[in-house]
Amino acid sequence: MDPIKFQNRPNSRSTALLSRNPRQTRPTLSIFVVSIVVSLALLVFSYIFLFSSAESTEFGIIIDGGSTGTRIHVFRYGVDRSKNLVFDFKEGSDSLKVNPGLSAYVEQPEAVLGSLEELLKFGRKKVPKELWGETEIWLMATAGLRLLDVELQEQILEECRKVLRVSGFKFHDEWASVITGSDEGVYAWVVANYALGTLGGDPLDTTGIIELGGASAQVTFVSNEFMPSKFLRSIKFGNFTYNLYSHSFLHFGQNVAHESLRELLIKGDFSPAADSLHNEVYIDPCTPKGYLPQSSNLSLGFMAEKSKYTSELQAMGNFSECRSVALRLLHKGKEKCYSYCCYLGSVFMPKLQGKFLATENFFYTSKFFKLRQRAFLLDLMMAGQHFCGEDWSKLKKKHQSLDEEELLRYCFSSAYIVALLHDSLGIALDDERISFANQVENIQLDWALGAFIYCKARPSSKKRKLIG
Repeated sequence: MDPIKFQNRPNSRSTALLSRNPRQTRPTLSIFVVSIVVSLALLVFSYIFLFSSAESTEFGIIIDGGSTGTRIHVFRYGVDRSKNLVFDFKEGSDSLKVNPGLSAYVEQPEAVLGSLEELLKFGRKKVPKELWGETEIWLMATAGLRLLDVELQEQILEECRKVLRVSGFKFHDEWASVITGSDEGVYAWVVANYALGTLGGDPLDTTGIIELGGASAQVTFVSNEFMPSKFLRSIKFGNFTYNLYSHSFLHFGQNVAHESLRELLIKGDFSPAADSLHNEVYIDPCTPKGYLPQSSNLSLGFMAEKSKYTSELQAMGNFSECRSVALRLLHKGKEKCYSYCCYLGSVFMPKLQGKFLATENFFYTSKFFKLRQRAFLLDLMMAGQHFCGEDWSKLKKKHQSLDEEELLRYCFSSAYIVALLHDSLGIALDDERISFANQVENIQLDWALGAFIYCKARPSSKKRKLIG
C-alpha cells in the first residue's frame, strides 16, 4: 500500500506577521510558537494516520493429508485498517511435502509424529515466532483416510491433534478432520473464482470446476435448478449466496478408470467391435498397437490378472473403440438412476450451467498434446485419434523423456476425456465455455488454497471482506 503523503501549504499570514517591524516582538513570538505547535501536531497526525493505515501481516497454515503424502501450505496475507483481508498468493505462499500419506500409519498411528514434526518445523521457519500463537493451523485429510473405517480415521486424527495442540500455532481439535470429496470440489471452485475475480460477485458470472484426479472426478458449479439437499452446498461471500452443485465421483478418476478398463477387458465384460483374434486373445483398443505388455509395468491388482493381461490381451490402438468402452465405464450403473438427470453413472447432476475450467488430468493431457488453454474438444479428439493409431515404437522414439507407463495413458486419457465431457456431460466438441488449466494469473488452482480462503473469509469464520 502506497504511503499517504501530506504537503504543507505556505502560510501567508504567518509569513507576513514574521516580517513585521522588529519592535513587535511579543505578538510575533506568540504566533511563531503557535505555528510550531500546529506543525508538530500535523506531523504527529500524519505519522499516526500513515502507520495506522498500513497493512499488518498475518499467516495461516493448511496441512493437506493426501493419499500419497502430506503437504503443509503456509499462506501469508495482509489485513488493512478496515480489517479487510488482502491476499497475494502469487508470492505469499510456501509448501513442503513429506511421504507417505497419513493412511500409511494405520498400523502404528503414533508414528505420525515424525512426519508432522518435519512439516511443523518448516512452518515455524516461515512464520515469525511472535505470530505463532495467532496463526491458525488446519489439517484436512482426503482420499487416503476417507477409505478407512471411521474408528481408524479417528485414531490417526487424534495422534495428529496431539502434535498440533503443542505446535505453538493456534489450533482447535475440530480443525483436524477428514473432508469429503464434495468439500474438495467446493474449495477448488473457491480458488478458481478468486483467481478469476468473480468470487463475491454475481453467481451467474462464476466459473464451474471439473476436476479429473487419479481416483475420482469432482464437478462443482452454480446451478439455479432444484437439487436434492445431499448435492446442494450454499456458501456466502460478500453480499452473494452461491448455491453450488458439488459431487465427487469415486472410481471415475483417470488412473482408476484405466485400471478398471483393463480388468474388465480381461474378464470379457467389454468386447470391442473386432471381438477377439481367437478364444484366448482379447483386444485392448486403448493401447497403441505394437505395445508388448510386461507384468512389471502394470498396476493391476492381482498377479493372476497381470499374467492374463500380458498373455491374452493384444494392443490395437483405436480411438473410437477406446472412446466407446470408456463411455460404457462412465455409464455403468446408470440403470439404477432414480432421477431424470444422471450424466455419470447413477448419480444426480443438474444440467451444466455457465463456463468451466477443466483441471488436473484434463490439463496434463491437453498439455501433452500441446493444445492451447481454450482448445476445443474437437482438437483433443483429433490429437487422440492420431496418437492411438500410431505404432508404439514410433511413439517411444518421439517421447523418449517419458517413462513407458506415463506414455501409455494418453490414448486412454484422450478418449476418456471426450467420452466424459462430450458424450456424458454434453459439452459440444466446438464449445468455447470450457478451458483446460491448472492455474489462473500465476495462482495455482489448488484446493488447499481454496480451503484457506474459505476458512478465513466466510461470514461464519470472521466478518471480514475479501480483497484480491
